[in-house]
Amino acid sequence: MADLVLNTEEKTTIGSRSSRRLRRDGKVPGVLYGLGQDPEIFSVDYGDLRGALTTDAGLNALIQLSVNGTNQLSILKSLQRHPVKDEVIHVDFVRIDPNQELAVEVPIILEGVAKKVTDQNGMVDQTMFSLSVLSLPDSIPNELTADVSELEINDAIRVSDVVLPEGVRTEVDPEEAIAVGTVTRSTMESMAAEEAAEVEGDEEMEGETSEETDEASTEDSE
Repeated sequence: MADLVLNTEEKTTIGSRSSRRLRRDGKVPGVLYGLGQDPEIFSVDYGDLRGALTTDAGLNALIQLSVNGTNQLSILKSLQRHPVKDEVIHVDFVRIDPNQELAVEVPIILEGVAKKVTDQNGMVDQTMFSLSVLSLPDSIPNELTADVSELEINDAIRVSDVVLPEGVRTEVDPEEAIAVGTVTRSTMESMAAEEAAEVEGDEEMEGETSEETDEASTEDSE
């Protein structure tokens, strides 16, 4: 299970003033709750927190959160960032049962080259960047992959096309699009310009034909 331990310090006071003081000292206030137990408030060193959440597992890392001297298996539930500085200003962790399914968001990575799209000067537009899955804690994948090699213009890679690891399932609509093959704006503008030129050329030819017909009719009448 989780061998990543994140040490915390007991937070004895609450309120915005106390939290600001902690952040000035390089610490992030947080709370741990879940499994029917009382919430516990704490503070954690920002560098340690960042290290724990930037492993291959990302934000889904299973962490032994050491609170009040006791290690408790947990996972990040949410984090709040400063609206301007983008710094983490608060974290919520939730206790987890190793034998109980978790609902987590897993990143989706596109693989392969959509040659049928690029050959038509198109592009692959990724519309879903993570998939909500249900899994036991020790089966949570670090990422999911979607192969776009056979993608075509106006076609889509869907949730049903993603192969989920054993023990992982999703309740997301299987027809939900993950990526679509689209025509780029520049290509659309180029196509529109070509069509306009063709229409203009056809009109000119029709005009010339009409003039020739009128001239022929005049000669016949004479």
